Amino acid sequence: MNKLFAVCLLSFNVFAMPGDKDKPINVKAYTVVIDETKNISTYTGSASVVQGSLTLSAEKIQIFSNQKEVTKVLAKGSKKHRAHYKQNQPNQARFVEATADNITYLIKTEMVHLKGNAHLVQGFDSFSGGTLDYDIKNDKVIAEKSKDGTQRVRFKIKL
Repeated sequence: MNKLFAVCLLSFNVFAMPGDKDKPINVKAYTVVIDETKNISTYTGSASVVQGSLTLSAEKIQIFSNQKEVTKVLAKGSKKHRAHYKQNQPNQARFVEATADNITYLIKTEMVHLKGNAHLVQGFDSFSGGTLDYDIKNDKVIAEKSKDGTQRVRFKIKL
């Protein structure tokens, strides 16, 4: 087994929930390209990564590592199917679910960045905008309008 693929599988659990990290990792895609010189593995064609309650799906998913652990996951959607993130969070009654044109998951900072037609549902609250940042560790959502101003920030909160 090549080193980058092994690193991705062994340390992918860094960004899973505590109960999820012991679960097997299931990756599906039509094509897999592993570039050990750049420490990137790329999954294309209805790609999905599932580990426990964590699901990340998109037309293209790239996993970046530093030879020891996964550092970043980038999911790029298509015009027909936007990138999708879903995970159970310990401080939420329901799954946190998000869609966007592109989703970047920064592992160490526990940050999910949604760019382009961003939408996030957290518990019974929902947020939309051009870009959204979801800080998992601090349970914080930051929404901004799109650069061209056509996608204003919208949110619905249920108390």
